[in-house]
Amino acid sequence: MSKRQGGRLRGLCGAGAGLLLLGACGAPPEGPDDASPLGAVEAATGGLSAHLSAAATSLRAEEEVSLTLALTNPTAHPVRLLVWNTPAQGLTENLLTVTFNGAPVEYRGPHFKRAIPRPEDFLVLAPGESLTRTVTLSGVYDWSRSGPYTVRYTGVGPESFSSNSLTLWVSGRPAPQEPLEAPPAAAPGLSYRQCSDSQKSDIAQAFTTAQSMAHRAVSYLSETPPIRAPRYKTWFGAATATGWLTVRAHFNTLKRALNTKPVVVDCGCTRNAYAYVYSHRPYTIYVCNAFWSAPMTGTDSKGGTLIHEMSHFHAVAGTEDHAYGQSAAKSLALSHPSKARDNADSHEYFAENTPMLR
Repeated sequence: MSKRQGGRLRGLCGAGAGLLLLGACGAPPEGPDDASPLGAVEAATGGLSAHLSAAATSLRAEEEVSLTLALTNPTAHPVRLLVWNTPAQGLTENLLTVTFNGAPVEYRGPHFKRAIPRPEDFLVLAPGESLTRTVTLSGVYDWSRSGPYTVRYTGVGPESFSSNSLTLWVSGRPAPQEPLEAPPAAAPGLSYRQCSDSQKSDIAQAFTTAQSMAHRAVSYLSETPPIRAPRYKTWFGAATATGWLTVRAHFNTLKRALNTKPVVVDCGCTRNAYAYVYSHRPYTIYVCNAFWSAPMTGTDSKGGTLIHEMSHFHAVAGTEDHAYGQSAAKSLALSHPSKARDNADSHEYFAENTPMLR
C-alpha cells in the first residue's frame, strides 16, 4: 500500500478525520509553519457510512469478481476525502479486508508510496451526498480457491470505521495474468524502462545509494550489541532475539537483491507518488513524479524510496504499510514492534538513519 509524506495532514487528522479516509495521519511533522493543503472545507467530526453490495454473490470461475461500494456522508458538514482512499478511480490501495474461511487473502494490487496530496487529489462529499462505484477485484485479490470469501471495506485512520461484511461464494480461477511488459534483464544489475538519459542518471545514483544504505544496515545489525541499539529501538521497538534476527534477515535479503538480482526501474508513472511495486512481481519498481524532486539521501529520499519498495517484494521481506511517516513509524515501534518489523517505512527510515542514531 502507499506511503504518504508530510506533516501537512496533521490539521485534519487532529480533527477526528480518521473517518475521512485520509490514511496518512501519522506522517512525519515538518515544522509548525507547514501550510495545510485542505483549504476551507470543514472536516466532519461524525462518521461516514459505507455499504458493500454485489450483483451476484455466487460467481463461476469465468465471471469477474466485482462489488459496489457506497460511501455516504450523513453529517451536517462537508467531508473531504483523498481520492486514492475511495473507489472513485478504481481500487489502487488495499482498502478491503478479504478472508477465505477466516484466513486473510493476499492483496495483489499496487503498493504506492504517495507524495503530499495536491488539491486535485481530494474530493468532497456534501451533507447527505453519496459516492457509489462498482469495482472489479479479479486481479486485485487472490481468488484461486473455491469457497466462501468474506469482504469488508475498512476505513483508515485512528478511529474504527468499516462497512458491512459481504459473503461471496467464488469458484476458484487461475492466478491473474500479469500485464504484458518487457522482460527484466537476464543478468544481475540495474536496467531501465521508459526513462530519459537524465532520469537514468538519477536512478543509477539512487540505486548506488540504496546499496550503500542496505550495506550499512546489515553492518549495524551484525556488529552492534542489541543492548546498545537506539537506532534499532527507534524504528523496530525493544530489541529481542527474534525481532533482531528477523530485521537482520530482511536487510541481508534486501542487500543481496540489490547486489545480485535483475532490478528494473520503470519511469512511466505520472501519478502524485514516489513509486509503487507489485509485491508478487520482483524486481520491477515504478517511479513516479515525486521521486524526481526527492533528495538523494535523508528522510524520504530517492535511495530510501528504493529501500522502501524493495522491502515490499515477497522475495525480499514482504512488508506492508502499517504506518506512514517518521512520527507514525516511531509510535508503531513502541506500540506494535511486530508490525514495525513488517512495515516498509520502518525499514526505509532505519536505512536512511536521518537524524543519525547509533
